[in-house]
Amino acid sequence: MPSPILAPLIALVLWSFVMWAWLYATRIPAIVAKEIVFDPYRPNSEFHAQIPAQVRWKADNYNNLMEQPTLFYAVALTLAFLGAGAGLNTDLAWLYVGLRVAHSFVQATINLIMPRFAIFMAASVVLLILSLRAAVAVF
Repeated sequence: MPSPILAPLIALVLWSFVMWAWLYATRIPAIVAKEIVFDPYRPNSEFHAQIPAQVRWKADNYNNLMEQPTLFYAVALTLAFLGAGAGLNTDLAWLYVGLRVAHSFVQATINLIMPRFAIFMAASVVLLILSLRAAVAVF
């Protein structure tokens, strides 16, 4: 039977694909509406300046989901491999995923820095606790 901690891990992977779809569902219409032509020699900052902020927020969040959550994946896989992926560790993993989803909604819709930062910090603390629990299991 697979470790229970793999469920939140896969949930976050799937959430990343939801954000990927949302990114392109908003970016492609914006590019078409503004008739933006791709130029491989133009700096990315010029391309991004032409995209409305509300559209960029989805891409920014998708990029965020490719950063810190990679640590979550490593920790969750470590706990699963060690047979320590149940109980409180699974609960913490689900809490982390829930906070990352909440962070995505805030960043992709209203993008207010203080609520976004608070959610990010809460998720980071949960990930730190999960990481420390993994360290105890390893060492």
